[in-house]
Amino acid sequence: MLGFLKKAFGKTEEAIKEVLPEKKKIIDKEEFEEVLLEADVQYDLIERLLEGLPDRINRTQAYNSLISVFQYRAEWIDPESHTPFVEMIIGVNGAGKTTTIAKLAYRYLQEGHSVILGAGDTFRAAAIEQLSRWAERLGVPVVATRQGHDPSAVVFDTIRSAMAKGIERVIVDTAGRLHTQSNLAEELKKMVRVADKALPGAPHRKLLILDGTQGSSTINQARAFDEMVGIDGLIVTKLDGTAKGGAILSIADELKMPIYFIGTGERPEDLVPFRADEYVHTILDEIFVS
Repeated sequence: MLGFLKKAFGKTEEAIKEVLPEKKKIIDKEEFEEVLLEADVQYDLIERLLEGLPDRINRTQAYNSLISVFQYRAEWIDPESHTPFVEMIIGVNGAGKTTTIAKLAYRYLQEGHSVILGAGDTFRAAAIEQLSRWAERLGVPVVATRQGHDPSAVVFDTIRSAMAKGIERVIVDTAGRLHTQSNLAEELKKMVRVADKALPGAPHRKLLILDGTQGSSTINQARAFDEMVGIDGLIVTKLDGTAKGGAILSIADELKMPIYFIGTGERPEDLVPFRADEYVHTILDEIFVS
């Protein structure tokens, strides 16, 4: 797992090396602050992380400081809790939503589960086509319609199809227009209501896809979507292409939601479960001598 994380945070590690060219056993408090700033951790959080730390910091002290960010209560939802288990994937265009859906589907298939996809982003023809191509590539069914059709009908038909065929995992795409648009908010709320009509309690998990290259700026975006429909957890994508890997600290601190997965590349298998301790150790490996 650490190997996957090192790949994901490669550019972040390069940024750390610019600030701290050589690893050390003990670093100055000022150096630790510079490293966190370079990795795109928000300044207010850095100030809190540095509180109580001595002027000279060892790895254990740094670890205890960073891991404290993740010590919040969050409700983790287990896909084994319902059959079919319905997930709604939410996020703005360009965040990697469709690719992440394919990665989730691939993961479930590898675990031995049956999967169906719902092309609920009917605002863009390209989104329907892309998801349909992924479904064909993965060998899973997809419920799709034409551009401009009611996305809630796609939600209903996808869930009912899963129920009729005994399919275990339902993954529904949603439109990704700018999160400030009120019509998108109403559309998402309707999709959630219709999912519950098709199967009481659905969707069981609403996952927000955040673009890791945007760093801490995604926090306001996440808050807006959470106000719309209530977000159950996060997936952070494109971390292999950014030096802003430290933003996960800011995201966790501000949103206090479960981070389920991170995207580590473009292949279907490039989606790994997020583990806070492994994440913190990956950062510290670039600062401290083993």
